Amino acid sequence: MIEEIDLFGVYMPAALVWAAVAAGLTALLRPVLRLPWPRLLGYHAGQLELACFLGLWWAIALLADSSPVHAMVLP
Repeated sequence: MIEEIDLFGVYMPAALVWAAVAAGLTALLRPVLRLPWPRLLGYHAGQLELACFLGLWWAIALLADSSPVHAMVLP
């Protein structure tokens, strides 16, 4: 079953909300990811940002699914 979140009367897919949160956190981390140390390791800035976004999205979704509030909402 697809989970939905009620935001001001509009039902949105939970994955979309978690992706938006992960994108916001990635945008906040962008100055750290643009430092010269990733280039010394051979990473491109875009690859590092994408990996950070996907990792944050996965972690946020995992935490949201394992929260006790999630268990109380579903029947």
